Amino acid sequence: MTSDATGAPGMTELTDPRTGAPRGSAVLSRLPEVRTAVAGARAALPGWSALTPKERGRRLDRLAGLVEEHAAEYTARERAGTGKPEAETTGEIEQVADLFRFFATAARTRTAPAAGLLVAGHESWVRWEPVGVVAVVVPWNYPLLMAAWRCAPALAAGNTVVAKPAETTPDSLELLAEHAVSALGADVLRCLPGDRETGRLLVESPVDMVAFTGSGRAGADVAARAGTRRVSLELGGNAPAIVLPDAPADTWESLADAVTYNAGQSCAAPARVITLPENYEAAVAGLAAALGSRVAGRDFGPLNNPDQADRYDRLVAASEAKRNIVADVAPAPAEEAGHWRPARLLADLPDDDPAITEEVFGPLLTVQRADGLDAALALANGVPQALAASVWTTDLTTGLELTAALDAGETWLNCHLVQTAELPHGGRGASGHGTDLSTLALQEYQRPKTVTVRLGRRDQGVSPVSGGRRREWRVDGGADPVPGP
Repeated sequence: MTSDATGAPGMTELTDPRTGAPRGSAVLSRLPEVRTAVAGARAALPGWSALTPKERGRRLDRLAGLVEEHAAEYTARERAGTGKPEAETTGEIEQVADLFRFFATAARTRTAPAAGLLVAGHESWVRWEPVGVVAVVVPWNYPLLMAAWRCAPALAAGNTVVAKPAETTPDSLELLAEHAVSALGADVLRCLPGDRETGRLLVESPVDMVAFTGSGRAGADVAARAGTRRVSLELGGNAPAIVLPDAPADTWESLADAVTYNAGQSCAAPARVITLPENYEAAVAGLAAALGSRVAGRDFGPLNNPDQADRYDRLVAASEAKRNIVADVAPAPAEEAGHWRPARLLADLPDDDPAITEEVFGPLLTVQRADGLDAALALANGVPQALAASVWTTDLTTGLELTAALDAGETWLNCHLVQTAELPHGGRGASGHGTDLSTLALQEYQRPKTVTVRLGRRDQGVSPVSGGRRREWRVDGGADPVPGP
């Protein structure tokens, strides 16, 4: 059920991606709900931003504790919306708590730009101030983790947040907002469930910044609607993995693990394996064996929704790959109708194949052959997306040279999808701009203000001792001088 943009909220039916069966319903927020949420966040902003970083940190740490205390409920909600295996979900909930703890202290340890006597007779420094009310829009592949990537630094920087989860996965973010009321205060973090129309209304509302994670097309629409307001965009990827003949022995297993984690529904997951002629066939054989041992339903979960499953199927059907190697699917009893897709390897395909040029976002790897290192780099950098990439070689010098030459915001050498709160993550080109994770993420959600004060030595009257004019030091902003006796 839907509603118009200005009417009462409608409801949408939620489905379990493991079974395809209905699992309940969720609200489709419309203009009244958007206005209420943004107004609440605006009202909470002065109190939250006035707290010291230490006090905000204490409250964020309290929220992290609630996530850990209710980890089982978060896991159940996350699995209901995504269908992920329990081990994957449990690990992601742990990362969410860690992120809030990291940013609870990060805002207290930042360094500022140069300060001091930079202009003769003047003292200057820089204040970091929150942007204001931040609209956070996150996707369905990591409903809670992506929300934490955005919300934790925004809150630590002193902003209030209105967060819109994806239409299919509102569950865990709604619980986080409930816990935020007791840990942070009312309206500091609001959850606004809804669909794409809800997102458009939120972006067009009087928020001060938009932090968006999603598709390139949606990101361009967000940027246009946001106008001159600050926008942080993470718009997906199509990550290459350059594998050289001297790659480590565990390369194929490692790439298979990375592309089947979360059923390949990760913007930074490996997608395009690029080899040299001498190790092309070895790569096809090694990847086929590694992917063949990973069974959908046993080792990894389903795709999230029917639209994503249909898109995956269209890209596979449009591919001109001469070798299409498919692993098994073994859903549990009563889960046969879920959105399961097998691990798949496509080889012997043209470089402009849609499975290469577009982000598949599923458990699929392509293999391309390059004539040399320069050609491999050209293939790796030859798509519009530039989010992540990896190089696989035991030659450290060559590996470091290749990672430096790759056009990507995050690169790995002999590993893939290794991330931590301390290291930044962000894209280039069609993958958007902005920074998630690390203390650098705080800059996304703060504005610098320069403060400069004139230091003056003023003549103030005649000294009764010397008969000359008495000189007094003053620090002021240009006020009238204090009269002498």
